[in-house]
Amino acid sequence: MTAEARGRRLLPGGKTAVERKWPDSNSALPEERKPGKLGSSPAPCRGHVSGAVTYLRPCGVRGAVAGLPLLGTRCVPCVRCASAEAGSASCGSMARVWQQPFLNVFRHFKVDEWKRSTKEGDVAAVTDKTLKCTVYRVRGAVSASNYIQLPKTSTQSLGLTGRYLYVLFRPLPAKHFVIHLDVSTEDSQVIRVSFSNLFKEFKSTATWLQFPFICETGTPREGVAFPGARWTCLQLDLHDILLVYLQRCYSHLKGVRLCASMLVRSLYTSDLCFDPAITVAEARRSKLPVTPIPREMAFPVPKGESWHDHYVHIRFPSGSSHVPSELVQKSGFPPEAAGRVPRLLPSPGACSKPARDSRARVVQKHDPMASRWATSMPRALPEVSVSCERSEVSRVAGPSDCIQEPSAWVEATDEHASGDGLHVSACQPTVEPVAPEDTAPHGPPGGKQSLPEAALGKKRFQQRSFLPDPILRLKGVIGFGGHSTKWALWAPDGAAVVYPCHAVVVALHVETREQRLFLGHTDKVSALALDGSSSLLASAQARPHSMLRLWDFQTGSCLALFRSPVHTISSLSFSSNGELLCGVGKDRHGRTTVLVWGMAQLGRGGEAVILAKAHSDADVQAFEIAAFDEARMASCGRGSVRLWRLRGGALRSCAVDLGEHHTLEFTDLAFGPVQDGHTLYVCSRSGHILEIDHQRMAVRHARRLLPLQTPCDPLAQKRTFSSGPGIAINSLSVSRSACAVGSEDGYLRLWPLDFSSVLLEAEHEGPVSSVRVSPGGLRVLSTTSSGHLGFLDVPSQEYRLLVRSHTAPVLALATERSRGQLATVSQDRTVRVWDLATLQQLYDFTSPEEAPRAVAFHPTQPTFFCGFSSGAVRSFSLEAAEVLVEHRCHRGAITGLAASPDGRFLFSACSRGALAQYHSGAPRCPVLRVAANVVCQEACPSSSILAVSEDSCLLAFVGPSKYTVSIVDTASLDELLRVNVSALDLAGSCLDSAVALCFGPSPPSHLLVSTSSNTIAVLDARSGHVVRELSCGHPAACASLALSADGRFLLTAAERAVRLWDYTMQAGLSCQVYIGHSEPVRAVAFTPDQQQLLSVGDAIFLWDILVPREGWSPGSVQGAPGPPPTCEAGPGAGELEGVAAGARGAPRQVSESPPVLPPQPGLCAGPPEDFDDRSRGPEDLHQASGPSVLVQKEAGRAGDGACGVTGGPWDLGRRPHPCGWPSACSTVGARARPPARPNSYRHFTARYKASSPAQGLSLPPAGDEWLRLKAVVGYNGNGRTNLVWSPDTGFFAYTCGCLVVVEDLHSGAQQHWLGHPEEISTLALSHDAQVLASASGRSGAASRCQIRLWDVPRGSCRQLLSHHDTAVQALAFSLDDRLLITLGDCGDGTLALWSTATCELLSSTRLPEPVHGMAFSPWHTGELACVGQGILTLQLLWGQAGDVSLQAHREPVPEELGVCELSSLCYGAAPLLYCGSNEGQVCVWDTHAGCCFLAWEADEGEIGVLLCSGTWLVSGSNTRRLRLWAVGAVPELRRRGSGARSSSVFLERELTLDGAVVSAVFHDSMDMGVVGTTAGTLWYISWAEGTSTRLISGHRSKVNEVAFSPDESHCATCSDDGSVRVWCVASTELLIQFQVLSQSCLCLAWSPQSCGCPEEQHVAAGYSDGTLRVFSIPRSAVELKMYPHTAALTALAFSADGQTIVSGDKDGLVAVSHLRTGMTFRVLSDHRGAPICTLQSTRKCGDFGAEGTDLWLAASGDQRVSVWASDWLRDHCELVDWLSFPAPSLAEVVLAAPWAQGPRPPPCTVPPQVPSCLPPSLAAFCPWDPALLVCAGLGVSPEVAFYSLRQKQVVEKIPLPFFAVSMSLSPGAHLVAIGFSERMVRLLDCASGTVQDFAGHDDSVQLCRFAPSAQLLFTAAHSEILVWEVTGH
Repeated sequence: MTAEARGRRLLPGGKTAVERKWPDSNSALPEERKPGKLGSSPAPCRGHVSGAVTYLRPCGVRGAVAGLPLLGTRCVPCVRCASAEAGSASCGSMARVWQQPFLNVFRHFKVDEWKRSTKEGDVAAVTDKTLKCTVYRVRGAVSASNYIQLPKTSTQSLGLTGRYLYVLFRPLPAKHFVIHLDVSTEDSQVIRVSFSNLFKEFKSTATWLQFPFICETGTPREGVAFPGARWTCLQLDLHDILLVYLQRCYSHLKGVRLCASMLVRSLYTSDLCFDPAITVAEARRSKLPVTPIPREMAFPVPKGESWHDHYVHIRFPSGSSHVPSELVQKSGFPPEAAGRVPRLLPSPGACSKPARDSRARVVQKHDPMASRWATSMPRALPEVSVSCERSEVSRVAGPSDCIQEPSAWVEATDEHASGDGLHVSACQPTVEPVAPEDTAPHGPPGGKQSLPEAALGKKRFQQRSFLPDPILRLKGVIGFGGHSTKWALWAPDGAAVVYPCHAVVVALHVETREQRLFLGHTDKVSALALDGSSSLLASAQARPHSMLRLWDFQTGSCLALFRSPVHTISSLSFSSNGELLCGVGKDRHGRTTVLVWGMAQLGRGGEAVILAKAHSDADVQAFEIAAFDEARMASCGRGSVRLWRLRGGALRSCAVDLGEHHTLEFTDLAFGPVQDGHTLYVCSRSGHILEIDHQRMAVRHARRLLPLQTPCDPLAQKRTFSSGPGIAINSLSVSRSACAVGSEDGYLRLWPLDFSSVLLEAEHEGPVSSVRVSPGGLRVLSTTSSGHLGFLDVPSQEYRLLVRSHTAPVLALATERSRGQLATVSQDRTVRVWDLATLQQLYDFTSPEEAPRAVAFHPTQPTFFCGFSSGAVRSFSLEAAEVLVEHRCHRGAITGLAASPDGRFLFSACSRGALAQYHSGAPRCPVLRVAANVVCQEACPSSSILAVSEDSCLLAFVGPSKYTVSIVDTASLDELLRVNVSALDLAGSCLDSAVALCFGPSPPSHLLVSTSSNTIAVLDARSGHVVRELSCGHPAACASLALSADGRFLLTAAERAVRLWDYTMQAGLSCQVYIGHSEPVRAVAFTPDQQQLLSVGDAIFLWDILVPREGWSPGSVQGAPGPPPTCEAGPGAGELEGVAAGARGAPRQVSESPPVLPPQPGLCAGPPEDFDDRSRGPEDLHQASGPSVLVQKEAGRAGDGACGVTGGPWDLGRRPHPCGWPSACSTVGARARPPARPNSYRHFTARYKASSPAQGLSLPPAGDEWLRLKAVVGYNGNGRTNLVWSPDTGFFAYTCGCLVVVEDLHSGAQQHWLGHPEEISTLALSHDAQVLASASGRSGAASRCQIRLWDVPRGSCRQLLSHHDTAVQALAFSLDDRLLITLGDCGDGTLALWSTATCELLSSTRLPEPVHGMAFSPWHTGELACVGQGILTLQLLWGQAGDVSLQAHREPVPEELGVCELSSLCYGAAPLLYCGSNEGQVCVWDTHAGCCFLAWEADEGEIGVLLCSGTWLVSGSNTRRLRLWAVGAVPELRRRGSGARSSSVFLERELTLDGAVVSAVFHDSMDMGVVGTTAGTLWYISWAEGTSTRLISGHRSKVNEVAFSPDESHCATCSDDGSVRVWCVASTELLIQFQVLSQSCLCLAWSPQSCGCPEEQHVAAGYSDGTLRVFSIPRSAVELKMYPHTAALTALAFSADGQTIVSGDKDGLVAVSHLRTGMTFRVLSDHRGAPICTLQSTRKCGDFGAEGTDLWLAASGDQRVSVWASDWLRDHCELVDWLSFPAPSLAEVVLAAPWAQGPRPPPCTVPPQVPSCLPPSLAAFCPWDPALLVCAGLGVSPEVAFYSLRQKQVVEKIPLPFFAVSMSLSPGAHLVAIGFSERMVRLLDCASGTVQDFAGHDDSVQLCRFAPSAQLLFTAAHSEILVWEVTGH
């Protein structure tokens, strides 16, 4: 088989192209197969003739080079080398031979023909005068649009194995350029390495390295190439770049992209290190120990002149052991050219940093009993040297024989330099230390190790991937402004406002307060503009020089990014149709410049183009395009108002004659309403408002805003219109009937257009910087210079505050656990407390005379502590909003505060070196001890300078000097340990110093110390030994760090970046870098629930951690005790895996209960109800007991305060809003902030979904459906009370995803009620069983949750209700079924009452505390009870007008029960109420007396279900226990009152199920019932027999595959939960279950019937650890276990005879194994580098040019499909065809593949045309035409392609609405079923071309499979399986 035959690639139109390329992306030649039998000789390489002699001449070599003759080699069979040095692919040695001694890449790939490479934009071949040869010029304004790319497509590979890449290029003067290299590692990871003078600093991620290419001086602009840029030889050591920066091993170069602007001659690869300044003749004559540059690569040098006078040589990195040290020292530049030589950053240095092992850390260990604390400095203790308990960092010899770590120097050589030359040292992570046995020398004695050997020995470690990527998502920001506070815009629909928060653009919905974030800017946003159709958003950033971004406002995607020709853009304005964008800024000469961009081609593949550009000497403060004519504009500024017009591509302006107003400073302007098309309104800083007729260009009216005159004013009589001190007006905005004005005095005034009188006036806390009238004219948006943003509602005359923010950088933060609060201190001299759930401000404490420096919360009390610059430490009460106590024991500014987790102690440190200890548990928080001169006095204020251990026993701080860290006892402050962290840095001649501290979780007791040398030392806090040392790679020292509570994630901050590290990795620490801050990040922290993290600096950022809680099992921290290892043993040892469980056997799976969060204490009183949020004068300020003024401000709007709850009755009634709006709060205030998540598993949490439902489905007409939903397999164990049963009528229903499943318990027949868009949370059945209520969460399109009322007899939806904001927790019908009550979750907190007759909302009430359950009284129609922190009894009161109010009475939990909350309830015999608690108690209440008289311990965990009938009580808990109690004696115990004892309550029965009990329903006799668990199982319970029988069972996690038996009687499914389940197809009953612990089963295959023994049926399953298990179905046992792969298996297929198994893995390898012996006899690596998505094998029908009995295919994730013919009995396998499908360029995004990784990753940021996560490559043989291949997946457009194996081309294409993620072909009719991530299935009739779409899935449809009979179709969405019956075909 030749290479040409394998290089076919599909082209549009069904044509094929032949590419001379091997399909293996990781090697130049294909991998040789292993011999099939022992002793047999291997087959020769494909493409060569065995035994032939081939002489290879390197490209471009015309003879011997440097004494090296031409290489001759004999092509012999290739055998994989066992050693790591042999390379990752066989035939790699051959690949290296033909590429030696060097390879001209441009010539080899024939760039001039552009067949194997591609060019884009302005690329041309020109003749260079210097080199006197043809070079390629790449130029253009946008680098990403003008480039040369090799190879032609990103799916191909260059396969170049040379270690060095030589780039011969010259940057174009005053332009930027970018070089992208795609480099593949030995573990098949593709790394993007980029070099550009556009980059300002070094950045690195797990898959991308960015190196700046900067000429420091002598440039016209920073970063760009200087006018005299010279030809440069850039020599890149790809091996060392990967090893040093990412600790990965280099395999080959995959691709290159050279982007504008540059001249490039060619690229060369070689394993030799050439010196470009030395020719072959010079090397021979001088006998230099160097390798001279080949003649073809040499630059021409005039005679008598030096090479360095004309050219530049850059070697990166320069610390290669292959470079002689003496040459490095001699290299340099001439002194006069030193500033003009380009170099690669990071920062310069004279020598690399020494190894840390050269000096051990000095540890001082003390006996706490040997010393007592004194107020003076403790005496000096003898220093003892303690050995470091860590592996030595390997060292290599560098220049001057100094000992170095592997470095990444960059050198530019010039032989005329003086001195030692210029060395640029990169600030890169050092090589991670490995185990001692790995660093032992392997070479001969006395020999030097090479760089990789010295760093890693001969063993190559594999870095574990850090997934998901990205793992963080910015959820919300707290902040406003940054560059300016005048930019805030209304969305055209008036529902949202858009404003900048430093470098982030925020779109805030004014009603829901939801934020949409536009991320991408790297500096503060200076201007915003939004077009009239709400489709385009433009934003400009201040630096670098006005980068502009154009966004799709609806989707949030960035459409264009370009640099403007001017500096900081101060104003942007769109035309009404969005086709023009105007911007105003200053050019480099300081002149005002106006630019006009055309937007017509944007979104159609084009970009924004400059239509006109004009300069003006006039000042421009505001600029606006007229709405009535896009060609007319106006501007105003200091002393001028100008009118502009765009005509004929030219922009011209004319000044308005202002007359006597020509000296005014104008600040803003606005065109009048459209009906008055001649008026322009302009305001000024002197208070003038001018009406200008822009047609006549004259001032029509002039008015002035003057302050009120008082009789006592002596100048009252002298003020005139022109001379009085007017009020400065900063902004104005005009609607159809009014003009809004914002002024410097803090007032927003609304005037009529004749300015006769003020209509409305609103006072703010600071000067109003901008105003905007909404499109409807009913709201006025205003911003202030004090960081406030809000709007005035004109109809209601009320003001709503939307955003509060700090006005200066935030210095420190602290989080509070129980209430979910955040405290921050800022340079604006304020301390603010925020709600983490709503991101709204709760309190604001102002200190005008002293600045706050540090803050800390009390762990258990509603107080926090703050340290000030004066040395004061104050304690603030959050309940009273005042200072509790003040201490002044410090003389210097407070630099750190820390509270012990147990709440006993508080510690403070100051700049004078004093450390104070307080008794924070006492009422007045007295000072216990003060020690002088123990804390470092040079430390900057930081939240990380003090750290307290998790067990509250140890305190660590930096001191007494910055080079030491001290650890003391928290109780006595006795010094236990002193660690010297200094190590001499030879590069800077300075010592390391400690910067930040952080304790890790205990045990183990680790202390993390961040040092000034960008490293983090992990110390044993008990002994001081160094456990490990981490290299941060930050360009600056880590200023703050935090470790998650489980020890998995390490969070660091340096400069403007936040990095999250996988701390569990012991080698090759992996991190992800996140930017978004425009200023240095001051502090970082995890939220108390560990689900989010915070970073503060310019603003407050809240990030979501995209890892599900159940997925947090990373393994313990180094040294920490972890779970016991799972060992495999024989069957006699009780093997835990592969054991089949019968359908009725005891369940074997263990279900963990939902996450349990810390309990929330009682509610604290909020602000008073009459609290006014408007500005106050000095007399209104609340004066605290301390010297500073403290002002409390409430969270958002008036009336938001939480009402206090007492034991007496109180009124909760409120009338609903007539429009159905929430009425729990007044219209002025927003809804009260949601409380922290309660400590109860009873609350529903919707499963995370990255998909969204599709819109505009092609639904079939009723009665003509091709599919009918027959059955649903599974039960949603994530729901709560989502199971109903009426024993009287036999009605039985439960939920699965978004479906309500109604099942006949006798026949098993199902009905399915569709309609909910999201996962259903709960169900309720009316007492007469005629109405069923179901509730689901809100979807992306809807803003409220859905509640559906179903008519049970008809099976149809009767009514759709919506009211709650988040999730609906519970539903309940009243005793007479006239009322329905709905309870919102903790995020909603409302209780809604509905009439079932009219479906009208009668009342809506906000509950004062979290509620876990509710129930209607069975004795009184108008009474119901709720449980939470106590019992809340609600009585319905009906008014005369039909209104309903609620009278409530609350009883707290009895003290006898301890600290607990009530989680469940049920009514018993009158008047008893049974309640279960989260601590496992059951208490009984007398509802008449309102007291609890009996309680007993019923379980060890939380009781979530209680049911009572007669004398029996059933309890279910999260411990998986279901218990039956005899409570017949309880009514008698009630009469005894407090003397009742629980000894009369008996436990009758107990059953243990497979998960936490979430739903239960029983017969009135309590002898039988149905129970649902979190494991997704419904159990039939018989108390009489004491048995539990499984009724419904489904998978817990995502279903990955469905396979059918040949006779279709059974099917098997596999899932991420590690189970393989065998079902009966007819009844969908579970028959067998095989469970493997701690692994995911990713693929499955059922053996065919033609295996010779029909009675033997096998199921093969592939797992995430690379194992393949074969199960015997008749014996229900594991028959075979194999290890054909080292990576996760992703696809399986049996051969046609069933004797061979073909398996594919995540790394792209395909293995062929014998079923009988388990031997893997062949491995194919043609798809290496991309996961195998599909494998299919079938009988060969027809002649396709290859021999064999079977025809099989493999499809990989890189859109490549290979088709093979095989005869495995003869060990024959031959390639039939190879297809490569084109795909859109994904070079700038990193996407996760869920089919290759198991768990669903989070959504990724990608271009609009690409789906959120890459779909798999789908391919299948066509059942009705064996010569057809059907393919789908990621391509240029979503479609299904039919490829003919005979014609070798695509014969048909069928477009699809979305990219397919699953596909199946019907064996009968010509039908194709396609599943999409948009939660829909499309059935495509290939014969007629018609389609039908079907909904009903809750998530992405990742699986579609037709049954062999073609009568059934199985689809799967996450864990739910839907069985469809195919009708009509």
